[in-house]
Amino acid sequence: MRAVKGNKEYSIDEKMKKSYQDSGYDIYDDNGALIAYGRGKTVPYEEYEKLAEKLKAAEKENEELKEPPKKKNVEK
Repeated sequence: MRAVKGNKEYSIDEKMKKSYQDSGYDIYDDNGALIAYGRGKTVPYEEYEKLAEKLKAAEKENEELKEPPKKKNVEK
């Protein structure tokens, strides 16, 4: 098992996993698959802002799709 943070990489065992994860290290198994993300990760504000805009647009579209279709006045 490996603990990775930035350019630091340590070989660890199961007992050390939690302390490294609490210190912000991502934990990978021996095959290189991610087991757990390190705690305290942050998202850059620009990325957050893009996602917030996408969420607002999706919520607006969702509300529009939920509205019943408007009936047209058909005169006979």
